[in-house]
This record gives sequence, structure tokens and C-alpha cells, in this order.
Amino acid sequence: MSATPHSIEIAQLAAVAADSKQAENLVALDVSGPLPLTDVFLLASGRNERNVTAIAEEILDRLAEAGTKVIRREGLAEGRWVLLDFGDLVVHVFHEEDRTYYSLERLWKDCPVVPLTGVQNHSEDVVT
Repeated sequence: MSATPHSIEIAQLAAVAADSKQAENLVALDVSGPLPLTDVFLLASGRNERNVTAIAEEILDRLAEAGTKVIRREGLAEGRWVLLDFGDLVVHVFHEEDRTYYSLERLWKDCPVVPLTGVQNHSEDVVT
């Protein structure tokens, strides 16, 4: 299986929103093969708790404007690791230190990278 066009489209929209709040190291992974519950993980880093929260809130706002509602969100109050579940897309916004510690890129290293356009701080290289 591969990610649906809709999930790729909302991942792209979320990535642009994250980039507008200076998210770093944006990576989108097609996890539709190993995970039947979602298609794409979008990973992003913020420099501090305030930045992590701003990135997550911008993603929520932009996707809501586009008609995509969040199903579940966790970690917004703490600003260390925010998880936003949109069904076909799950966004992980990490504080830099937590992203390094949990290293989701390594966990999902066999999953294809979804290309992101229109964002400056993306990475096509998945840590191996």
C-alpha cells in the first residue's frame, strides 16, 4: 500500500503551516504499509516549548481552515512532544531534545519519504 493522495495533500499543507512557524527538520514518512491506522507521519522540531506549541497550533488552524478536523491531540500544554491525529495524517512536533531521544526516523527508517514542496526546513534524509 501507499499513502493516498488526500493524506499526502494534508501532510503538505501541515508542513507548510509548520514551516511558517520556523519548524526545523520537516520529514514526512509514508507509514501506510506497516500501519493500517494512518498513511503519513509528519515529523517536525521546534527550538523550545513555545515554538513547539506555536507550530502545533498553526497546523491545527490551517488544517481546520481546509476542512480537516483533528481527531485527537496530546502534549499541547507541555510543548515537548505534541501529537496531532488527523486520521490519515499523524503529526509529531517535537522539542529538539525529545526528537533526538525518541528518534522516530530510525524506528520508521524502512518507510518511504514523502517529498515536501514549498518548505525550507525539510529533510529528505532519514536517519539510519
